[in-house]
Amino acid sequence: MIDIKTITVVGLGVIGGSFVKALKDQGYRVFGIDTSLDTLKKAKEEGYIEEGFIDGTKIIPQTDLTIICLYPSLVLDFIKNNSFKKGSIITDATGIKGYFIDQAIDLAGDQAIFISGHPMAGREKKGFEYSSKEVFLNANYILIDHRIEDRSALAFMEKLVGRLGFKSIKIMSPQDHDEVIAFTSQLPHVIAVGLINSDNQKFDTGKYIGDSYRDLTRIANINEELWSELFLNNKENLLNAIEQFETQLDLIKLALESNDSAKLKEYFIESSTRRQKL
Repeated sequence: MIDIKTITVVGLGVIGGSFVKALKDQGYRVFGIDTSLDTLKKAKEEGYIEEGFIDGTKIIPQTDLTIICLYPSLVLDFIKNNSFKKGSIITDATGIKGYFIDQAIDLAGDQAIFISGHPMAGREKKGFEYSSKEVFLNANYILIDHRIEDRSALAFMEKLVGRLGFKSIKIMSPQDHDEVIAFTSQLPHVIAVGLINSDNQKFDTGKYIGDSYRDLTRIANINEELWSELFLNNKENLLNAIEQFETQLDLIKLALESNDSAKLKEYFIESSTRRQKL
């Protein structure tokens, strides 16, 4: 029987900060862990956490649900270095799963139930000050069904994220998650970076852009530490997604070189149809 009364969010950046803000008034005792005393002070003063800690020594053994909002490489370290309440749930918010999920489950052992999650939400800027519960509103959420013996824990997480504002909640394997995320999340970042870095800077570009360039390059303002880790640890899936995209670029390039108006129109009609279905 899952009985969650106390929740601790680890890492109060954009996602972690958004979690504590969305959890406000949900009826839980909410605590925060962060290395920044200023962030903890701000979160407490604004009423989002009951208390803040710089590590998990005191609060994690008392916590029913731990939400780890750290870089993938730090999730394992946090689980390894803390003692969790027997029967509690641990979840994360990382953008890749396959390379670390088995290690996380093994580290949790018989102390806690590890249920990996991925809120498909965020902002380009870093820090608690840019977090907001509205980030989660009508966004997508993925829960990972992998080596979970207590199905009630998975059911609880599905209900919880729904109450926090997420509209579409999908449950899938870590392998399927990493494949689809390579296309829907990582490839767009690749394109944005490539587009903005391909500018020959002959003109004062900012004076000539419209909504199309602005929208396409919004995510080029990228956290280099986080995204290099995400890319490299999902390399094979991302390379496949890039190759598929290159195929489509080559088709458009060939149609241009051949002055093939019919082909261009065919590609545009297909993309319009697919976009409308989304």
